[in-house]
Amino acid sequence: MEKQKNQLQTETSPYLLQHAGNPVNWMAWNKETLTTAKTENKLMIVSIGYAACHWCHVMEHESFENQEVANVMNQDYISVKVDREERPDIDQIYINAVQLMTGGAGWPLNVVTLPDGRPVWGGTYFKKEQWIEALQQIQQVYKDTPEKLEEYAKKLEDGIKSMDLIELNTEETDFSSFDTTSLIEKWSRNFDHRFGGYKQAPKFMMPNNYQFLLRYGAQNNNKTLLEYVEKTLTQMAYGGIYDAIGGGFSRYSVDQKWHVPHFEKMLYDNAQLVSLYSKAYAQSKNPLYKEVVEETLQFVSETLTNNEGAFYSSLDADSETASGQLKEGAYYIYSKKELQQLIKEDFEIFKEYYNVNDFGIWEEGNYVLIRDKSDARIAETFSISVETLQKKKKDWKQILLTYRNKRPKPRLDDKTLTSWNGLMLKGYVDAYKAFQNKEYLEAALQNAHFIKEKQLQDDGALFHNYKNGKSTINGYLEDYAAVIEAFIALYQATLDESWLHSSKKMADYAFQYFYDDEKHMFYFTSSKDDKLMTRMFEYRDNVIPASNSIMAKNLFKLSRYYNDEQYKATAKQMLTNVLKELSSYPIGFSNWLNLLTNYKSKFYETVIMGDNAPEKTKEINKKYLPNTLLAGSTKASDLFLLQNRFVKDETLIYVCIDNTCKLPVSEIKKAIKTIKKN
Repeated sequence: MEKQKNQLQTETSPYLLQHAGNPVNWMAWNKETLTTAKTENKLMIVSIGYAACHWCHVMEHESFENQEVANVMNQDYISVKVDREERPDIDQIYINAVQLMTGGAGWPLNVVTLPDGRPVWGGTYFKKEQWIEALQQIQQVYKDTPEKLEEYAKKLEDGIKSMDLIELNTEETDFSSFDTTSLIEKWSRNFDHRFGGYKQAPKFMMPNNYQFLLRYGAQNNNKTLLEYVEKTLTQMAYGGIYDAIGGGFSRYSVDQKWHVPHFEKMLYDNAQLVSLYSKAYAQSKNPLYKEVVEETLQFVSETLTNNEGAFYSSLDADSETASGQLKEGAYYIYSKKELQQLIKEDFEIFKEYYNVNDFGIWEEGNYVLIRDKSDARIAETFSISVETLQKKKKDWKQILLTYRNKRPKPRLDDKTLTSWNGLMLKGYVDAYKAFQNKEYLEAALQNAHFIKEKQLQDDGALFHNYKNGKSTINGYLEDYAAVIEAFIALYQATLDESWLHSSKKMADYAFQYFYDDEKHMFYFTSSKDDKLMTRMFEYRDNVIPASNSIMAKNLFKLSRYYNDEQYKATAKQMLTNVLKELSSYPIGFSNWLNLLTNYKSKFYETVIMGDNAPEKTKEINKKYLPNTLLAGSTKASDLFLLQNRFVKDETLIYVCIDNTCKLPVSEIKKAIKTIKKN
């Protein structure tokens, strides 16, 4: 018998479609739904999650697929399902509400609201009996004493509006005197020098933290800090959080040694980690980093890329076991018996390499592959060459990949999000710069053209989502910030000015529809969008840097390319606004710290002009030079940094600060020496 479908059947989000067959009368968040709640004077249940969320699936199976639960929800409530990735604006409001109510929040996020959407109760995962009881009690209160809920909603609304507020800082600030050294000393007390990352579990990878620490360590020749970053990147690559067989990273590890992951694979994590490992390779030439980038991009190419060059969002944590049950990690784990039968005569080496022992065991006799020794050490232990070990490793991976591909695969969230595509586009560009693999540039260009042709409109506006040829949601600040940053990076790799001009167009649009003239920051939502309970500023960096911190860095760069005073002043003011909070919580402001470093030390514009500009651009891009931006052309150009710098039959490199340049040189080594000695 076919399941009766609810209103979600017409949506494109895979997460919403997963719930389209529930007996709950789910509706999507839209004007019609909100009007229905007000007209019928019913409380709303706003249930928020995403397709790869394990506990979202658990609650769906236990509660939302259950007719008894559905009867309670359908009788007294208007039930609304929200994909947090499609609607991060709604998600943030209710995340803040639940944090105020309970002290913590996560997904699934389940909130009861008044008919106008103001929250009165909420939490995350609930067992079936808890859920039914809570809904019945709240409905009784609403029936008997609705004024109590109204009073609480008002207090909570005031609390939500006071969160994520940013004040204009009018104090005179000298960025060059900011005490970064003491800040890092305090920050470092939480460093885990055995396994990398921080002294805590679960462990999130926080790639932007290490982007900044890598830069600070390199520019200040801080060997202790560089060793810590190397330890972290190595241990993450060794850990079970990295898919040793198929490439790519899971979202986080539940333990301190990066061993057992929460098995969902998100595009945004892998995008940023490709950038991080590529930059770290450019700095250190560690071959492990190259291997990680190659395998991760292979995974992205094969699993998360469509035929338009757009990137999908994620792979689920859960997949089916042999008995047909959904289990987290089922696709990725192996028993010792399976491994012995597959690897055969090499099993003793394999067992040592991937810790098929007490260090690597997970649960129920299953293993999550984890390393704790380098290739050189394993080769020495078994008296074989590193080259022989590498060949064996390649064979093992192919055997295990072929074997696990016969298993049911994790579900794919095949929607495209513009912001995450921007992050992945930049990942491909950063990988191309470090390794000069043409396939990476081709993938980057294909994705950039997809964004330009399908998501970017003539006036500079972006769409946020794309699925089955449709884009239905207006872009958020995160979309503009990520795509501008990616297009600037693409210009630096190709010297094609069209990417730079598109970046400027989007920045100007953001000023028109997102910028707050009073706070000198950008709202997360456009002034064109329907108003929610409050309009927020996203400025604290998290697993993904805040849209305002990315935007400030973009404006810093664009101000140099275009000599634009508004961009220049805005970037400085945005940084000034966050300095006080930055000083006490650096882990949440690492992208801002990266921008601050541009002001604290010399920051260069490197301009390459002449017929050989593309070749010299490739050379300079291979170097780790975080304190410079690149511009260039094979011909005369009106772009501000390039004006009057073209000399026929010569290729010259200008190293400049605020467009004041040293004498041009023709050798890359001389230019790099000038940049690196400061």
